[in-house]
Amino acid sequence: MSQPETSAREWPLWEIFIRSRQGLDHKHVGSLHAADAAMAIENARDVYTRRMEGVSIWVVESRHIHASNPEEAESLYDPATDKVYRHPTFYDLPDALKHM
Repeated sequence: MSQPETSAREWPLWEIFIRSRQGLDHKHVGSLHAADAAMAIENARDVYTRRMEGVSIWVVESRHIHASNPEEAESLYDPATDKVYRHPTFYDLPDALKHM
């Protein structure tokens, strides 16, 4: 007995990250549904890099992404305010250093 085909609505949601030719980091560009990672990469290439601007594609199944709650931001980031020594204002940088 054959199994019924999975419709696109049942496919998992994938988050798409593209690294452009000018950039060093991947940026989130959108989401799409796909049956697996290979299909997600192919679809992301077709949808998000039409003008050949990308050099790398990352796909992450949405269910694997965990995020902080914006309502808890104060308690999450508050401990960092007492660590001012982590700010680069306490360090003298050489003039030769251009991109800091």
